[in-house]
Amino acid sequence: MNPFFKNKGPFKLSNLADTASEDNLIYDVKNLSDASQKDITFFHSTKYKDLAKKTNALACITKKSLIQYLPSKCLKIIDENVLLLTAEITEKFYPDSVTDDININLKPISEIFPNINSGKNTYVGSNIKIGDNTKIGYNTIIENNVVIGNNCLIGSNVIIKNSIIEDNVHILDSSIVGKKGFGFIPNKLKNFRYPHIGHVLIKKNAEIGSNSTIDRGSLSVTEIGQNTFLDNQVHIAHNVKIGDNCIIAGQVGIAGSSSLGNNVIVGGQAGISGHLKIGNNVQIGGGSGVIKNIPDNTKVMGYPATEIRNFLKK
Repeated sequence: MNPFFKNKGPFKLSNLADTASEDNLIYDVKNLSDASQKDITFFHSTKYKDLAKKTNALACITKKSLIQYLPSKCLKIIDENVLLLTAEITEKFYPDSVTDDININLKPISEIFPNINSGKNTYVGSNIKIGDNTKIGYNTIIENNVVIGNNCLIGSNVIIKNSIIEDNVHILDSSIVGKKGFGFIPNKLKNFRYPHIGHVLIKKNAEIGSNSTIDRGSLSVTEIGQNTFLDNQVHIAHNVKIGDNCIIAGQVGIAGSSSLGNNVIVGGQAGISGHLKIGNNVQIGGGSGVIKNIPDNTKVMGYPATEIRNFLKK
């Protein structure tokens, strides 16, 4: 269940899509793997055909060429612009998730959490929980929908929203966590913003370096694993999942919906494209460009990133 944004459903399926005649009630929008028999999902690429075959969704927005991969019981909503229709339907369920409106009703943290050790000019919004022995710096904003655990250290000039932060996490100065991701459907007249109804989850003992940005998920969670350390100026896009005990060096960028396993090391200024799977114990050399999946226990370098032995031969 979405922990922060209010769901305006249910809606009749016929009211969500012009091509649907069924009046079944739809209660939520979810991805292929999470959708239940009350939900609508979307399927736009054969890359996800294995998930499509197993989905429990009541209905699915998809292309005519892909319906063969969906279960027979799943209602097919045919639309060649799958992502645009999904975005429009998601906006109906979660209209507050499309843009990050500024909260002008923030209050000094000392008024709401008098026992928290914090610097001056630090403010909090609504739906905030902060654990014991957590320290927060100067000029920081804990805006809306944030849970911070025990023994955390939040630096100065930090902005956090729509996030769950577990115990013993350090978020260093000038980082931004939980803003909407860079998701939109290109349009000649006006780009259609994709609603981001997910959140950020930072697990225990992780550290986020200064000036780093972590976008919240679109339909799922952006996740940083236990004891994973991000250096300064790292960007983590929406829906990215990073495993435990990973080390991400400075100026690395990881594009949306890619996943990293456990014990992954990424050198400085490397880039990882979207929708990729990086296995466990992988090492990626600095300045590399990763555009394909990488299996477990592999060392790669270069652009496009290739196994280290092949790179050295060149």
